[in-house]
Amino acid sequence: MRRRGRLPAALWLDVAVTLAALVLLVARPAGAAWCIARSGASDKALQSALDYACGPAGGADCAPIQSSGLCYLPNTLAAHASYAFNSIFQRSRAAPGACDFAGTATVSLTDPSYGSCTYPSSPSTAGQTGSAGSTSMPGTPTSPKGTGSTGGLSPPDVDSTDSNAEHLATTSLSSLALSCFMYMFLQLW
Repeated sequence: MRRRGRLPAALWLDVAVTLAALVLLVARPAGAAWCIARSGASDKALQSALDYACGPAGGADCAPIQSSGLCYLPNTLAAHASYAFNSIFQRSRAAPGACDFAGTATVSLTDPSYGSCTYPSSPSTAGQTGSAGSTSMPGTPTSPKGTGSTGGLSPPDVDSTDSNAEHLATTSLSSLALSCFMYMFLQLW
């Protein structure tokens, strides 16, 4: 028969360390999420979303993905779209729905920066608005110059569920912490 009563000191230490780790995870800075191109998005949809993001309506900082920029390589549509999407996402302070771009983007909790290309992680590091230059990738369609067309896209969908990834992670961690407390309480009785 198991004796109920006080928990051993080692168990309290384990619980304290676990809770401290949970608090650190939940208290992550708000800018610790990035908006990147969704794998599986079609090239046509990505190009339209990139044209929107780097155009006047989107206002992304696209200078780093120009041929002389630090994030030009790899010269792929997904890499360039990811940088532009994230620029807008960070400027919006990672607002819900700011990472959708007609379904071509998703929130990542992993920093996509590489080499000398640093993806912004906050509004203050998101760069200049609407940098000039073509965003069209070779062999892909682009909107005619001077028409103001954004490929039929409108600003990011406010009802996007993908941008709720951080909220869902926080909720899951809170549920885990509550479960730990309930377990400890039941062990005392």
